[in-house]
Amino acid sequence: MAVNEPGSGRGVRVRSIATPLVGILLLAAGGAAYVWRAIHEPYSGFDGEIFVPIEKGSTSAEIARLLASRGVIRDEWRFMAARALRPSVVLQAGEYEFREPASVWQIQDRFIGGDVYYYAVTIPEGSNLFDTAKILASLDWIAEEDVIAEAQSPSLIADLDPAAENLEGYLFPSTYHVTRGASAGEVCRMLTAEFRKTWASLGSGAAVRDTVTLASLVEKETGQGGERPLVSSVFHNRLRRGMRLECDPTVIYAAILEGRYDGVINQSDLDSPHPYNTYRHTGLPPGPIASPGAAALRAALEPEESGYLFFVAKPDGSGGHEFSETLSAHNRAVARYRRGIREAKRQETARRLSSPEGSGESN
Repeated sequence: MAVNEPGSGRGVRVRSIATPLVGILLLAAGGAAYVWRAIHEPYSGFDGEIFVPIEKGSTSAEIARLLASRGVIRDEWRFMAARALRPSVVLQAGEYEFREPASVWQIQDRFIGGDVYYYAVTIPEGSNLFDTAKILASLDWIAEEDVIAEAQSPSLIADLDPAAENLEGYLFPSTYHVTRGASAGEVCRMLTAEFRKTWASLGSGAAVRDTVTLASLVEKETGQGGERPLVSSVFHNRLRRGMRLECDPTVIYAAILEGRYDGVINQSDLDSPHPYNTYRHTGLPPGPIASPGAAALRAALEPEESGYLFFVAKPDGSGGHEFSETLSAHNRAVARYRRGIREAKRQETARRLSSPEGSGESN
């Protein structure tokens, strides 16, 4: 212990704790700054784009390990450090797409916001439930048979159509954005919910089932939007007169249901007593044969005023139809159609024969 000596002018020498405390604080500040930079440093250890599925119930450590193994983050500890700074937030499960370098902080922001990747899938107008199941099966986690099984239950639409036996006609055609892992049942709910929204927007008090059934026939008969009200008028006129609709797509649908459709309409199909065969039965078929879009639904509700009872396709390949009020006029239109088809085939044959490939000539 140092003691003052008289007249020396020197005091007791005491070791100060200020210097090591400052050092510790500086070290802590430096470490914190390093961690802060580390969790905000963009990084990419992959090429192109990758998809990383975050499963429900995954721990932070499991997520960090997965991201590091896929090259999304540099080190697991950076993710855990960022997680420690906001431990109460929830990271959303789902599949995430990564294209560019990102920091663990930015990645966690995406997980917190549920910025998951959506797969776009388009159901075209006029798709029946079997077509729809096949399209949805392009999402590799959904099985075609699962969609068909879900669509056999009418529960999602029973309040609007108590007579529905399945979801045919109500799997609304549109483009949907689906997250990986969505089940067949969840997707069917999306499609029927879109139908409900569209139907409500039409503001009609008409019977849902009859309207959707008629609209499905209109949808299948023409691909030209401007013709839908005219096609609808033909069906309305025939129904009023008690005439059979004689709608080819209903014959095809009956054959599909019986598993015998081979791509063409055979005489046996036209003669079939199946309830959906409108060549044999008057009135509307028992239910929809496909899912109509909004324009077809509107056409079914608001047909154009006309005296037309018949229509036949034009032979020019345009997808348009020639409409007639009388059977004699229709028969003439059918004859023109057949002549046009024969002429088109003749010209195609001549073209093939005149080409080097068709003539067998070689250079």
